[in-house]
Amino acid sequence: MATYFVTGATGFLGRRLVERLVARAGTSAVHVLVRQRSMDRYAAAASRWSRPDLVIPVIGDLSEPGLGLDPADLSGAVDHVVHLGAVYDFTASAEDNDRTNVAGTRHALEFAAAVGAGVFHHVSSIAVAGDHRGRFTERDFDLGQRHHSPYHATKFAAERLVREQGRVPFRVYRPAAVVGDSRTGEMDKVDGPYYFLPALTRLARLPQVLPLVLPDLGGTNVVPVDYVVDAMAHLMHIDAPSGSTYHLTHNGRQSVTDVFNALARAVGAPRVRVTLPVRLPRIRAVRPVPAAVLNELGVPGEVLPHLDLPTVFDSTATVEALGGIALPDFATYAEVLVRYWAEHLDPERAWHNADSLRGRRIVVTGASSGIGRETALMLGNRGATVLLVARRQVELEEVREEIERTGGTASIHPCDLTDSDAVDALVKELGVVDMLVNNAGRSIRRAVHLSVDRLHDYERTMALNYFAPLRLTLGLLPGMRARGFGRIVNVTTMGLQTDTPRFSAYLASKGALEAFGRAAGRELLTDGVTICAVRMPLVRTPMIGATDAYKGVPATSPKTAAKLIVRALTSEAEVVQRPEGFAMELLRVFAPGLARQILNIAYRLTGESAPEARTRPERPLPVLATALVRPLWRGLRR
Repeated sequence: MATYFVTGATGFLGRRLVERLVARAGTSAVHVLVRQRSMDRYAAAASRWSRPDLVIPVIGDLSEPGLGLDPADLSGAVDHVVHLGAVYDFTASAEDNDRTNVAGTRHALEFAAAVGAGVFHHVSSIAVAGDHRGRFTERDFDLGQRHHSPYHATKFAAERLVREQGRVPFRVYRPAAVVGDSRTGEMDKVDGPYYFLPALTRLARLPQVLPLVLPDLGGTNVVPVDYVVDAMAHLMHIDAPSGSTYHLTHNGRQSVTDVFNALARAVGAPRVRVTLPVRLPRIRAVRPVPAAVLNELGVPGEVLPHLDLPTVFDSTATVEALGGIALPDFATYAEVLVRYWAEHLDPERAWHNADSLRGRRIVVTGASSGIGRETALMLGNRGATVLLVARRQVELEEVREEIERTGGTASIHPCDLTDSDAVDALVKELGVVDMLVNNAGRSIRRAVHLSVDRLHDYERTMALNYFAPLRLTLGLLPGMRARGFGRIVNVTTMGLQTDTPRFSAYLASKGALEAFGRAAGRELLTDGVTICAVRMPLVRTPMIGATDAYKGVPATSPKTAAKLIVRALTSEAEVVQRPEGFAMELLRVFAPGLARQILNIAYRLTGESAPEARTRPERPLPVLATALVRPLWRGLRR
């Protein structure tokens, strides 16, 4: 019966290797080192092991001498110490790399010697080869190579500690860059070739017949995680002398172009058809590549110098020792890797099936009546979780009940959006959301000459129509940016296209909101956050009920208006508008004089609606006569 002690057991490699060990006949116990604060990770890993009863958590820490354990507790009870705990991250600091990779290995060796372990299995890396050019076999270690990153240097230093300690028999395993499972695609983080998948998916929008002609991109070495753990589980138990080293790598030179083409084929992007007989210069620093380019691609600068490996890894002895365990060709499982990445790791995955609102957390302001209410009902019917915001709690509860009666999900959040403190509290209450509909607003219909002593009308309108949605947007924006996804819909008005008279306060507030959205949308595009304006026509809601002039005017229903908002949420449009509004905007651009004249006539043919200044509209014939004569008279005066 064999017993094991494993560090890094909850990591990507570790939890899979533990599964291989507990499933192995003859295993009596697997002790795993776990930090106290990582017990939740241990519990998650244990839930996936087929024999969790064989696994015993041991509270300790790689950063402490002897792992912070009393060796008497396990003395003579450990056949194999498997040291997987390490930092696998090119972007980690030198201090983090040294603390975990070097000091952690020293402490693990101390523990193994103290408990009298039979074999110390050290998981190293091909990083030990550094910048060595040419062939590097399992027998090679220090060939005078240099190491150009903390990760490479500390992996070399850690393996040196194992080779020079002389107290515990050991074996060394040097995996190549580890990617996801070749059968399921499962991967725990974006690393290595995964950094370039977003750029490849954008290339996929180009015609596939477009040939790519690139210089020789050099060599790389990637292996799937299942191959690494299967190989280790086998090699750990064969007869071999102390110091045996195994290359869990592609045997020989693996072309970067071949890896690129396999991924390109999986995402439907153009492939490299011609390789020029020239090599790119080796990148030793980020400086030659503009930081803006790297940011756009989502590639950490620290990764670039390690894309083209100068080393050709010879794994002939390992292949012979593995017998029938074969490394699959990358092209045979690239599609599986891409599929898993697209579903679980793609930073833009929230945009996949963006026309589906199911499961989205969507805030709707002004949700107690009118357009907001109808929008909330539609979103609830489409499977969204609707967060209802308005001042009137009773009406919000009615909307929520109606959504829930049809099987939807909603929550109510009463708030006076003109109260800055209330909005700040609302933002904390809402948490991270996917989408925001800034629908709440107020309108005022009053001629400018009647507003000269009513500045407060403009201030109140701006407070609700501009500053309130602005404050809410700014509060929810950090959460959207952190997730790499967000959609903000600002309900504005077709009046911005027609310059409707008597609405100077309303149009100014909506114009400010729309202008903010356009400017912010250009900044936030690469963050995955988009902003759309819905230019509403006249809608039959309580907001226009007080205006007698609108009683006989055709108006859109709230349900039809809500469909415009849903269209804005499910498309990438920057503006959702009606054809008549677009036509008026064209008239204003190509015939501005005529547009002004038409709107002035409309202004004079309708009366005031302000109670203290109600007037009757002028009679049509004099108005039309004036409209025709005045331009003629101006022309004669010239």
